[in-house]
Amino acid sequence: MFGVLGWILFGLIVGALAKLVMPGRDPGGIIVTMLIGIAGALIGGFIGRTLGWYGPNDGAGFFMSFLGAILLLWIYRMVAVRRTV
Repeated sequence: MFGVLGWILFGLIVGALAKLVMPGRDPGGIIVTMLIGIAGALIGGFIGRTLGWYGPNDGAGFFMSFLGAILLLWIYRMVAVRRTV
């Protein structure tokens, strides 16, 4: 149970920092921020494993999670802007 809560807390922190670096109006609240942070950690881990920085059972570090969350937030904004225009 603590593992799930840890992922949620980690996702919230990483997602909030990504939104802090990329300010702007985003549709969605704290839940979207958490999901972007968690998915960013997964994307960062995938990119790190592809580049050979992490082993097959290693999780992404904070920096790669942060970069993954920024990438995901940028993609999310591109999709959300197209839908509203």
